[in-house]
Amino acid sequence: MSEESGRRDRESPSVRGVYGISVAAELSGFGVAALRLYEEYGLITPGRTGGGTRRYSDFDLARLRRIAELIDAGVNLVGIGRVLDLEHRTGELERDNRRLEADNAQLRADQDPDAASADDPAGETAPEPGTGRTGRRRSPTSQGRTCVGGGAAREQAGGDHH
Repeated sequence: MSEESGRRDRESPSVRGVYGISVAAELSGFGVAALRLYEEYGLITPGRTGGGTRRYSDFDLARLRRIAELIDAGVNLVGIGRVLDLEHRTGELERDNRRLEADNAQLRADQDPDAASADDPAGETAPEPGTGRTGRRRSPTSQGRTCVGGGAAREQAGGDHH
């Protein structure tokens, strides 16, 4: 991310603190003391002015709505902190996964088709169940098991002893 886009993100209304504590309390439905308590527990982290005044962003207000949902569901404040952290981490992992899937698709598209046929003389691919991704088609062995590569040769050589 460039420095300019990082600066633009911090300055966007959704993450820039623009609401004072009394306005945030009114908009969220929580009291001022509750907002201070949630900050103490690390559930929200409002921005601060040069003089130290709390400034809440749209992101903070959305987080407060999520906190209200969890409270209504009977989750205590420590549990809410764990849930919020896990939700945040899950979002990061989902973004990483989407990026990796796109990278993988691009690499597959760029891959030399001759390299794939050298790996699998039949050149067969089939979608992996439930993923839509392609992989090598596995052929059944004479004993009804599935193997890839030299599995049948190992069985004939007696290498599959249990």
